[in-house]
Amino acid sequence: MEEMIKRAFEVRKFAHVRKYKVGAVLKTKDGKLYTGCNVDNMGIQSICAERTAFVKAISEGETEYDSILVVGGDITKDKLDNCTPCGYCRQFMRELVSDDFKVFCYDGENMREYLMKDLLPEAFEV
Repeated sequence: MEEMIKRAFEVRKFAHVRKYKVGAVLKTKDGKLYTGCNVDNMGIQSICAERTAFVKAISEGETEYDSILVVGGDITKDKLDNCTPCGYCRQFMRELVSDDFKVFCYDGENMREYLMKDLLPEAFEV
């Protein structure tokens, strides 16, 4: 978990945002790590850190996922938030992972753990 935390903070620095930076690290079942940061734009849809990490993994042929760690917060504040995935990311991930997929949210002090089935209990079925 320490490596995931370290990499999430590192990739968060690359976020292209106006106000809210997020870093995410996706862990596959075989232990590979894929990072992602959020990229905001003035258009219709920005891309979140979680989806960035998944898209990178998918583009490398990965299909089995263990967990994701998310860190994020407002750049004008000293403290991070309990940054949980947005609704769009929850549905996106839900179509790729099992009910027991773990989502870890770290605010720099506290680690919270969620299961996918609890974050999106009424997901659209695939």
